[in-house]
Amino acid sequence: MRLRLFADPLLLLAYILGSCLSLAMLISVSPERFLQQAIILALGLCLFLYLSVQEDSVYKSFAIIGYFGSLIVLTLTILFASSTRGTLSWLDVAGFRFQPSELTKPFLILAFAYLLDRFPPKTFFNILINSLSFIIPAVLIMLQPDLGTTLVISAIWLAQIFISGIPWRYLILGFVLVLISLPLVYQNLHDYQVSRLTTFLDPFADPLGSGYNVIQSMIAVGSGGILGKGLGQGTQSHLRFLPERHTDFAFASIAEELGLLGSLAMLSVIAIFIFRLLHVMTQAESGQNRAILSGSLAYFTFQSLINIGMNIGVAPVTGITLPLISYGGSSILSTAIILGLSSSIINGAKHRRLLEIR
Repeated sequence: MRLRLFADPLLLLAYILGSCLSLAMLISVSPERFLQQAIILALGLCLFLYLSVQEDSVYKSFAIIGYFGSLIVLTLTILFASSTRGTLSWLDVAGFRFQPSELTKPFLILAFAYLLDRFPPKTFFNILINSLSFIIPAVLIMLQPDLGTTLVISAIWLAQIFISGIPWRYLILGFVLVLISLPLVYQNLHDYQVSRLTTFLDPFADPLGSGYNVIQSMIAVGSGGILGKGLGQGTQSHLRFLPERHTDFAFASIAEELGLLGSLAMLSVIAIFIFRLLHVMTQAESGQNRAILSGSLAYFTFQSLINIGMNIGVAPVTGITLPLISYGGSSILSTAIILGLSSSIINGAKHRRLLEIR
């Protein structure tokens, strides 16, 4: 039983290191947010540790309840959220402001895994059920509109249905349908979303307008050099040339002040998450556990790659945060829950193997 008293050591180590980098970045570029971030990270750590020592079967039994709860919350967000920069992504409850689409990610990971286990994607009917389970929350998130979170949810579901053994003919059919629907999707994008795509292709076409954010971010990353300018010495962030320096462009802030070495430290934290989840996913005992871990892996991999990519100009700006590093309570708590669920599955497998040996 001793193994169930602790979270997975590697995931716990990565959480602590990532928290330290996040706080170091914030105390430099946005010290007024330091205390709030520290409290949220501590709360996330407690949540991570608590979930790690629970039986994974408990979470699976609440998968469907969590799914419909997520749909209700996403619907309420569209109906009652206050508009922020043209989106309806934030709810204010009892003085607290949170982003429901972020907090639904771990619940959707559980729900998708449950449905893929209950309805294996081997027949057209089962694939249709699983597709509808994904499309409904994806549409609700797009209606906010929140393209970034929609893409993250899409990456999670695609990874899970792929690892669940969907036949190749259905994958090819799905790929063809996506290609056919791209013109329709493009026509229904908002103007700012279209602007982000065109800016990605040529950010210098409008350097003082739509391309400003990306250009300033690339300048910040490049100016850091190997050792960086030092904490509190970043010109791009402290002179406010770098927008959203504590959220979307937190990577650029760290790269400017801590240089290549700081960037590598942050990439190492992300790599620990990714390779640990990849390793345990390949050794998962059941299809449902494998799907949960693959969803967690897709979350970290896709969200990290897109965020870092948009900071260095190789991916469009989508408003996706860097897990655990960027400022934001909803994102941190969502990450902590996902890590807790994954750690619980890892510890459960260790415990069962120990009992078998005895």
